[in-house]
Amino acid sequence: MGVDLDRLSFAIDGAPILRDVSASLPTGTVTGLLGPNGAGKSTLLRLIAGIDTADAGSVTLDGVTIGSLSRRDAARRIALLEQNAAPSVELTVLEVVLLGRIPHRTKLMGSFSGHEDHAVAFDALAAVGAGALVDRSWHTLSGGQQQRVQIARAMAQQPSLLLLDEPTNHLDVSAQLSLLGQVRDLGVTAIMALHDLNLASAYCDHILLLDGGMLVASGTPAEVLTPEVIGNVYGVECFILKHPRGGHPVIVYSAAS
Repeated sequence: MGVDLDRLSFAIDGAPILRDVSASLPTGTVTGLLGPNGAGKSTLLRLIAGIDTADAGSVTLDGVTIGSLSRRDAARRIALLEQNAAPSVELTVLEVVLLGRIPHRTKLMGSFSGHEDHAVAFDALAAVGAGALVDRSWHTLSGGQQQRVQIARAMAQQPSLLLLDEPTNHLDVSAQLSLLGQVRDLGVTAIMALHDLNLASAYCDHILLLDGGMLVASGTPAEVLTPEVIGNVYGVECFILKHPRGGHPVIVYSAAS
């Protein structure tokens, strides 16, 4: 059980964005989706979420084909946090998190007054360490706080799969480490598009490395993040050290000559 990608391909106006991508990700693991700009990371997340439809291939979650689900059923199973997914109107933190309950409403225009919705929202905020922010206005939060609240909103959907597109963008180092630690502690299957290879190495169980829309490497951080692979994909020289505490690979880049 988990996430299975079977020969996914996708093109826009005839230009291939993803080509024949296949991978299996076990339940409960955290996967880092890596690759240069334009490699197809965001597109792959949208295909997995069922927002876009692949030209070929399929995605299954716990044995169920995502393409067979209605949008509402897919939203109950999968939460996608895209870049710049901020509310455009003035909302409190609680109101933002309650947006994650929309797929679970029994009526199209149902309210969020039910005890269950609020209990789920409070639990989600507590899970990401943001319980004290419940009454704050969204626009008064720091970048790191906003990202935590957005993850709480996603968790309020009670998904089987959490997808995050560059969740550490614009965060300082402390906020990045705290946020990714929180994602790991949630205990749900997660796939995160990241640019920082060292963060992926430290917080991910599995790595999918895309280049030019193709999956060029898949495996543990130690298996994927090697000088040869990094050099071929990113065009940079590097050395791999062993982290003194965690034991995971640490990439040290060589300055351009």
